[in-house]
Amino acid sequence: MSETNDIFDVTILGAGPVGMYGAYYAGFRRLKMKLIDSLTEVGGQITALYPEKDIYDVAGFPRIRGKDLVRALADQMNQYEPTLALGEKAMGLTRREDGLLEIRTDKQVHLTRVLLIAGGIGLFTPRRYADESINKYEWKGLYYVMTDPHIYQDKRVLVSGGGDSAVDWALHLHRIARDVAIIHRRDEFRAHEDSVHKMRQAVKVLTPYVLKTLEGDNKVERAIITNTKTKQDEVFECDMVLGCLGFIANAGPIREWGLELINDGVKVNIRMETSIPGVYAAGDISQYEGKPKIISVGFGEAAVAINNASVYIDPQKRIFPGHSSGH
Repeated sequence: MSETNDIFDVTILGAGPVGMYGAYYAGFRRLKMKLIDSLTEVGGQITALYPEKDIYDVAGFPRIRGKDLVRALADQMNQYEPTLALGEKAMGLTRREDGLLEIRTDKQVHLTRVLLIAGGIGLFTPRRYADESINKYEWKGLYYVMTDPHIYQDKRVLVSGGGDSAVDWALHLHRIARDVAIIHRRDEFRAHEDSVHKMRQAVKVLTPYVLKTLEGDNKVERAIITNTKTKQDEVFECDMVLGCLGFIANAGPIREWGLELINDGVKVNIRMETSIPGVYAAGDISQYEGKPKIISVGFGEAAVAINNASVYIDPQKRIFPGHSSGH
């Protein structure tokens, strides 16, 4: 395994939105930075799972498509020419005698003064139905991820789930599909209140229902749904089903690095410091009491981490050198 000769001030693990903003802000503070990500493109979960999905919780945008947000973040960070190490899976973290951190990936060893972990929820896979009578229709009308909403054009779509993704996709597909309905096992949805309000006005909402099975001749033609209160089955004619059941998250090798972990995330203090000096965390993987997991919060955490990391690298610097608007 090769070792890079360059020493970076800040290396960011995770090239999703929070990592990309962290790279921009590190460049803004004149720090030499690098991003490492297991994916071959920047953008993290957005690029991999929902580039066409509208995002509603980014300041300054009533709504913005995922791929457009990623493109804007790339333009923002690229003005400082970050070094990218894409398609590399982080494996190990050690500290050398000279104080530098070694990040070992499956391809090489990277040297850095500070590490910012911005890996979202870590390794993630969509949660699937356990029933094979349902899963046999995957890619034949049943989907767990959305990369091309246009395949839903003029289709009858059933969305299954009760979180933000299910609600947001139901709203998005309402503008594309012929007919959209959403089922959820409870009457209440675990999503932003305004989105739920708009969804109830736009699409057919069926609660409390669960998906019992799917039927069709080699493709989805109908869904059998069950009312959890009456236990009665109903037939729902549809062409496509989008299962928004959440993700199975795993911090992966990070769990072995000696970091203090809580709730499958990395515990941080108000400076975004982890239990290892010189290692910071921001975004969904960072954990503290009262934290909302939204992109805007992750952006702020990245700025907090980089400002404090700058002082860690050079104690003569100030944590906050001044407003950007004052330049």
